[in-house]
Amino acid sequence: MGTWGTGPFDNDAAADFAVGLDEAGPARRVEMVREVLVRTVDATGRLADADEAVAAAALVAAQCPGGEPVDPEDGPRTPMPAFPEPLRRLAHEALARIATDQGGPAPNWVDPDDAEQWQALLTRLRAVLVPPPSTGLDVERPA
Repeated sequence: MGTWGTGPFDNDAAADFAVGLDEAGPARRVEMVREVLVRTVDATGRLADADEAVAAAALVAAQCPGGEPVDPEDGPRTPMPAFPEPLRRLAHEALARIATDQGGPAPNWVDPDDAEQWQALLTRLRAVLVPPPSTGLDVERPA
């Protein structure tokens, strides 16, 4: 797999995910994001979808207050539909899982500065994705 930077779409897997999103219809885009986040949260063992989950989380975070837009040169070129609020919590959970995974993408960085930048990206995304206080009407995550 090729990695050329520390951004959420700066690797082959995330770039392929962006292309798939561009080729899908709006409703399917929401499902694709949800599916990769669920697979990451529920994964046991190796996190096979970590790079795609970071990209998906960045797309969700872009729609949150304080979120940074995803550059269409790096990510999907097609505008994303509005993501439902429960994806925010799910994206936060997926990033928490990735950030603490011993065998995930973090140890793959050769340059310590790149590793720090990548961890900083995860921290920024997680800060934006922190779910608002519960109203007592939490929606269950689909199985």
